[in-house]
Amino acid sequence: MTKYPMTVEGAEALQVELDHRKKIERPAIVQAIAEAREHGDLKENAEYHAAREQQGFCEGRIQDIEGKLSNAQIIDISKLPKGDKVIFGVTVDIVNIETDESVTYKIVGDDESDVKSHKISVNSPIARALIGKSVGDEVLVRTPGGEIEFEVERVQYI
Repeated sequence: MTKYPMTVEGAEALQVELDHRKKIERPAIVQAIAEAREHGDLKENAEYHAAREQQGFCEGRIQDIEGKLSNAQIIDISKLPKGDKVIFGVTVDIVNIETDESVTYKIVGDDESDVKSHKISVNSPIARALIGKSVGDEVLVRTPGGEIEFEVERVQYI
């Protein structure tokens, strides 16, 4: 079975969501279904159908999270030997060689990626180009808008 890389923070966030869905949302939905049933005819009861649909979504998400956590390879970057090489879990500062614009990204698993928070998936074009590079290396990234050249400025194991 294939293992998927995930940071400790990503695994913890999924576990928190799983606990919330199982302990809070699931019982609330069951209660809503019970209340809607008490109103009588289920064929024309919109509240009942909405609650059942919500239950299906919640149960599907619970199964999805459980599957992701069971196939996760949790990597704690703080326990790895420090270096200047870009690997999964590091925070890397890169500079666009043309514009001299600097940006910082943390390389995370697919489910954790959030560009607004500067977290990019290990499978993104930028991360794939950066993996294995060291401080001072130049990297050519192929994007839909064309090729962009970056220089690895700093690697942090945080």
